[in-house]
Amino acid sequence: MAMDAAQAPVTQLLARARAGDAHALDAAYAAIYQELKRTAHHYLRRERGPLETTALVHEAYLKLGGGALEVNDRRHLLALSARAMRQVLVDDARARKSEKRGGGQDAVPLTLAHERLASDLPDAIDVLQVDETIESLQKIDMRMAKVLELRCFGGYEVSEISELLDVPDYTVRRDLRKARALLLAEAQP
Repeated sequence: MAMDAAQAPVTQLLARARAGDAHALDAAYAAIYQELKRTAHHYLRRERGPLETTALVHEAYLKLGGGALEVNDRRHLLALSARAMRQVLVDDARARKSEKRGGGQDAVPLTLAHERLASDLPDAIDVLQVDETIESLQKIDMRMAKVLELRCFGGYEVSEISELLDVPDYTVRRDLRKARALLLAEAQP
């Protein structure tokens, strides 16, 4: 797949970072900052937690480890950022759940970014349940786990996931259908 114009500068900055330029990774992250804020905003638009868009993006950056991160290209940086957002959101959900100790507490809802994963899923599903599903999927199908992570925690559309993972749209849609089935099966009492 040819590198598009938006990807080229970020990829060049990342190459400079790998070559030892201490500020190049920060510049690459700054170049995708607005896209990450858009993604975080779509996820958090109906979330009732204490996190705000900017805080989620900044926490994700800190989770990435700042300058110690070795990233190949723009796609890789976006995928790693989505994973970091997932970790921040899951950590936040666990912290809020543990603060409410007392058993039988309500699950912390995950409002899927953009549109719901499928029309037959509830508007909000448990962040921790989705995280557990992704963890389980990583053992049997890494790509499907990555597709679910990018969709739920990155807020990416099918075409964006397709580009990030360099797979056809129909593969992403198929993985999302399978992941939806797993989520529904795990949601059964």
